[in-house]
Amino acid sequence: MTTLQQQARALGDPTRHAIFRRIAEADGPVGVAELTEHFSFNHNAIRQHLAKLLSAGLVVETRAAGTGRGRPRLLYEVDPSSEGAWGTTGPYERLSRLLVEVIRTGQSPEEVGRRAADELRRATPSGDLLADITAAMARQGFDPEVQATDHGADVILHTCPFESSALTDRSTVCAIHLGLAEGLLADSGGTVEELVAKDPRRAGCVLRISLDDARPAPSRHGKLTIKGRSARA
Repeated sequence: MTTLQQQARALGDPTRHAIFRRIAEADGPVGVAELTEHFSFNHNAIRQHLAKLLSAGLVVETRAAGTGRGRPRLLYEVDPSSEGAWGTTGPYERLSRLLVEVIRTGQSPEEVGRRAADELRRATPSGDLLADITAAMARQGFDPEVQATDHGADVILHTCPFESSALTDRSTVCAIHLGLAEGLLADSGGTVEELVAKDPRRAGCVLRISLDDARPAPSRHGKLTIKGRSARA
């Protein structure tokens, strides 16, 4: 487990700190080539700095979807566990923006969540919708785990990044989560059937997804269930 001291040492190098800030401020995952071009360093120097950021738990590494021969390129983004620290945007700042949007537009939390999903999609989708939605949920700090079912999958959310707010108003916060998931799966061949929201202090909420080759109807939305009761028929 990394410590704040380890992260501080990793960011003590001015170039490495600049690379971290570039990744944190990007609209999506950043590749080595983009960083090399921006900082005018060679690939090996950039990779060495990225390795330090990885070992300090400041960034995470994923592989882009393959587009032909050769190994897929590596992509980097801020580790969800470090969001809100070192000048990055944390989960509560994102939630506050969504809640302001609910008030400003008068739309439901679920509608605002669906629209916000555009900002969370992978810049280069892998073609595996379950992998893409779990990657998006992981970036938000939900610590997802996929469990296959007869008609699709259950995505177990082991962490609630908005725990204290969810304890105050679970219907609103969980409806935003449901909308985000619906937006991420829009026109993908997958449909959110239900979000079973459990005690946010223990998490373990279940996102039930059905998979179908046919495009889901745009008017079909999932059900939000809180503590065994349905929040919408």
